[in-house]
Amino acid sequence: MNRINQVIILGAGNLATQLAIALNDAGVDILQIYSRTKESASALAQRVNANPVTELNKIQKNADLYIFALSDKALQPVLDQLAIPIGNVVHTAGSIPMDVFENYSENYGVFYPLQTFSKNRKVDFSKIPICIEANSEYFQEDLFQLGERISDNLHEINSEQRKQLHLSAVFTCNFANHMYSIGQKLLAQKEVDFDLLKPLIEETAAKVQEMDPVSAQTGPAVRFDEEIMTKHENELKDIPDFQKLYRFVSESIFKMHSNKK
Repeated sequence: MNRINQVIILGAGNLATQLAIALNDAGVDILQIYSRTKESASALAQRVNANPVTELNKIQKNADLYIFALSDKALQPVLDQLAIPIGNVVHTAGSIPMDVFENYSENYGVFYPLQTFSKNRKVDFSKIPICIEANSEYFQEDLFQLGERISDNLHEINSEQRKQLHLSAVFTCNFANHMYSIGQKLLAQKEVDFDLLKPLIEETAAKVQEMDPVSAQTGPAVRFDEEIMTKHENELKDIPDFQKLYRFVSESIFKMHSNKK
């Protein structure tokens, strides 16, 4: 039997939006959406049949779970303004330890969906890894039951593991996307469509589903082909930051492959 059926979500950003939609679609009753701005709170609340709230003292005290889907820097100030105790609580952050709630609630934990989110791009939550941590076996069972309603990919991950997972995600997602942005900018200089790179991007992502990333690595940096690399760096002479980045990443690739031999 599910013990978590009524939820209040604090936050209305990208992750909060997609998580609220997924929970609502799974039959979870979203009572309220809190945001500092009325526009954000109302926009998400309307999508999940909830009530928008912009004042912390207006948050109901009868929810089964309070999900803090806030930015890292916003979490502590919001906690400090809330009345104690505040019921069962989780946050959704990758780098914040679970015990941030230690003095605020009897049952607390982490409900961390590992994915990149945008407000208006719906995702298939059933495939998203949800990393769960709780301060008791009883509450962990509750969180796993909640997770099973929206995902087939649940994991028990502690705070230290999650911190490393988040760091790895920054490299594999945020940094990789920044490289896409650089590629788009370079192509735009020559009026070449970025769509030409999309099959390459898709194949690169597909390869690591079947191979480990080190074995999947290709390109001039693996063999440290100075002739090609120098040509590329010369092409970047008018963009010194990109030129330095190209050299640094190339050297990092070569060093990793030299060490594996």
